Amino acid sequence: MSAPAPASAVPRPEHPRPQFVRPDGRWLTLNGTWQFERDPGDSGLERGLLDRELDASILVPFAPESAMSGIGDPDWHEAVWYRRSLELPADWPAQDRVLLHCQAVDHDATVWVDGTEVGRHRGGHTSFTLDLTAALGGRRSATLVIRARDPRHELLPRGKQATWFHGTHAQYPRTTGIWQPVWLESVPTSFLGRARITPDAAGAFDVELPVTGGIPGQRVRATLRDDAGEVAAAEAPVGRQLVPRVRLDVPADRRRWWGPGDPHLYRLHLELLDTGGEVLDEVESYAGLRTLALDGHRILLNGEPVFQRLVLDQGYWPESLMTAPSEEALVADIELGLAAGFNGARVHQKIAEERFLHHCDRLGYLVWGEFPDWGVSGAGPAGHNQGHGPTFVAQWVEAVERDYSHPSVVGWCPLNETHQFLHDRFTTLDDVTHAMYWATKGMDRTRPVIDASGYSHRVATTDVWDSHDYAQDPAVLAEHMSGLAQGTPWTNTGENTGACQPGAPAYSLPYAGQPYFCSEYGGIWWVPEHERARSDEANDSGESWGYGDRVRDEEEFYARVEGLTRVLDQDPLMFGYCYTQLTDVFQEKNGIYGFDRSVKFDMDRIRAVFGAEAAYEQEG
Repeated sequence: MSAPAPASAVPRPEHPRPQFVRPDGRWLTLNGTWQFERDPGDSGLERGLLDRELDASILVPFAPESAMSGIGDPDWHEAVWYRRSLELPADWPAQDRVLLHCQAVDHDATVWVDGTEVGRHRGGHTSFTLDLTAALGGRRSATLVIRARDPRHELLPRGKQATWFHGTHAQYPRTTGIWQPVWLESVPTSFLGRARITPDAAGAFDVELPVTGGIPGQRVRATLRDDAGEVAAAEAPVGRQLVPRVRLDVPADRRRWWGPGDPHLYRLHLELLDTGGEVLDEVESYAGLRTLALDGHRILLNGEPVFQRLVLDQGYWPESLMTAPSEEALVADIELGLAAGFNGARVHQKIAEERFLHHCDRLGYLVWGEFPDWGVSGAGPAGHNQGHGPTFVAQWVEAVERDYSHPSVVGWCPLNETHQFLHDRFTTLDDVTHAMYWATKGMDRTRPVIDASGYSHRVATTDVWDSHDYAQDPAVLAEHMSGLAQGTPWTNTGENTGACQPGAPAYSLPYAGQPYFCSEYGGIWWVPEHERARSDEANDSGESWGYGDRVRDEEEFYARVEGLTRVLDQDPLMFGYCYTQLTDVFQEKNGIYGFDRSVKFDMDRIRAVFGAEAAYEQEG
């Protein structure tokens, strides 16, 4: 069996969960070289793959479709197998529990330790944790096997992964199997679960601290600190509430509100104490003091309107697909967005890595969290793009719970561009949309939720209303958006998407005065002249793609992007916009930057467009 890669060769070695970190030595990355084998017929269990060495190797956490994995096979993979040895560190206490954390495995993962199944998880974008203690049975070494199924013809939430061989238009190569870090953690018999941190307008934090294996007499303690020292501390008994909860009041002279320009983070030390007051478990975390509220047409951040100048961020890299090739690459994309004048991103059709959100927290970059619900791509009944409601809800609430405590997350978008053509199919769409929306509201009452971005707004009480409009003429975009002042804003319908059958009902229920923004616009198609031959040659379809007609030169690009953007940021009834997009992605050539993150434009001129505050905010 292949041994773990040496530390110097381990990719993505940083802690995968920076908002909940136990002391050094209590976790172990499993990134590196694993044994690997394709299982095209999904018959590997019957053929004995669980019990034997595998025939190839792969570099985890990179998917086999990616070049960085060492496999680089872009074909479909019905199932794939991973195998490696585990050796627990000698200083991990024998009585501790051993947890396996998988940040993302696409799509259906089953895990065995020494041939014993320890768990299964469905959901290609969400994290899961399994307790290996019983299967280890006190052994310090074992064999870990993971099978990942990614069935080609099942209707799954795939995000932007193409369901045909070549990526075209806004669909990209597939991702199968392990594509985010895998790691072990040693925890005591009684241990802290992921904290749930809620700031409020009174300048306090409500901190929920779940305890696994807790007993009466134990206590949880939370201590909040800033650079000047301790700010607040509080304790709560274990067992009095289902989940122990403490409140940390920040004195007025120590309050710093988190936001763009001043992304202040408090350090948060969490402890589980035994009946004698000794520390059983401790975790380092952080928190940002930040509130969100709806005020007519506006969304308020810390009681003030902040115009949301967002950019669509697909989160793909040429060599590693959906997995960031390095920690530095995650930070670089945020810095590129800020350098272009944006103050946040809509992470599109992908659940962001936790470390990405950590850096958004640290750098003051606003984020809309989104579920990757695309993926049917015509494989199901016509227009039935979001049909597996229970599957979607189960995976989405995992994502909301995981990312709840990040101050940078300022809104939730459970669905994208839902639409159905026929009367009798609206029932299914309504069920799915309502389930996703109300599940989100049940999980989080502190952030706005949009029932579906673009197309079908099927929840009358949705917090936010939006549209997607790729009109390339600023005058046409202005005409479309002009109805907002009369309470009849632009909405995506069958007529303006070219997807409606005669007599079909409107996609959306009537607008009810919610905060409104154009959450996708622009997408201006531009490839620099010296790149066009290489771009067209690299694209499987023979030509690059973008929205509308490709602009003839850079000057036309600047005029168009400024004209489109000014329509939105000068409208006092608009709370923000989202420009498509941050980078080119494979054949889609409409980014502010190249796919390799190269500069395509004069960034001073780009910042003059996107870095401008809304006109009505300047007046106010």
